[in-house]
Amino acid sequence: MADGQHWRAGAAPLAALLALAAGGPTIADSLAQAAAAQATLRTVTAGIAATAVAPSETASMAAAIQPRAAAAPAAATPLPSAPIPLASAAGQALLVDRHTLRADYGSLSQWLETQANLAYCGVASAVVSLNSLGEPAPAVAGYGNYRFWTQNNLFAAPASLAVARPEQVARQGMDLAQLQGLLASQGVVAQRFHGDSLSLAQFRWLVQRNLADGSDRLLVNYHRGALGQEGGGHISPLAAYDRRGDRVLILDVARYRYPPVWVATADLWRAVRTLDSSSGRSRGLVIVRTVDPDRAAPPAATPPSWR
Repeated sequence: MADGQHWRAGAAPLAALLALAAGGPTIADSLAQAAAAQATLRTVTAGIAATAVAPSETASMAAAIQPRAAAAPAAATPLPSAPIPLASAAGQALLVDRHTLRADYGSLSQWLETQANLAYCGVASAVVSLNSLGEPAPAVAGYGNYRFWTQNNLFAAPASLAVARPEQVARQGMDLAQLQGLLASQGVVAQRFHGDSLSLAQFRWLVQRNLADGSDRLLVNYHRGALGQEGGGHISPLAAYDRRGDRVLILDVARYRYPPVWVATADLWRAVRTLDSSSGRSRGLVIVRTVDPDRAAPPAATPPSWR
């Protein structure tokens, strides 16, 4: 040990003795201070233990601050297939294909007419279906004894006006229930199906059943946007079904805007399941058939799983 270190080691006891001699704290005082310090330490330690978080709580807190897993994205709605215009070579080929169901096409195409105003798609579709079924019609001014349905005389009967008034329809169109009621007021059988009550298989069954039978008509209320078209809710007759490609032919009564087109059945199904804000219900289908007093009424169309 170096000389300087020996001196410092011996100087510490000497300094303590000098402090005592000078009237510094006694040994008893030092012991009392040490005891108080130990008591304070025990109090602090106990407080820390009391506020400690239980292991289970610690695990819960750790889980809470972990980053949450991203929620699985909702299934995207498939983009609609491109419609095929009936007038195109492909559209004509679909119409004449031996597998195509087209029992309604001939009569519907003969009577197809353009809606009288922007909101009369349901009125025009009803008129086309009634004329194509040969349902007895009221007189038409200027046509003598010739009778047929027009977008004016469709509202001639008081029972029709109780369902919807022409000025009201001209402003806001009509919903599925009004379309059914307006047709029923003319003496035909009208059966309504809302799109959200139909599976794709049931929808396809109704389409196939109707378009294979020339004694009834099928009107569809759909949203154009679901078919990739511009515009909102619309009504038009269906005229044929392509069994090979699973497509439906829409004879659009807004002929100034869209021609008759083939659309994928699944796309049209999604289009009829959209919400009609005016009624608060989904769009859908109306099946129309005449009442023959000499024959028993045909059974209502009921998809297989509903029987």
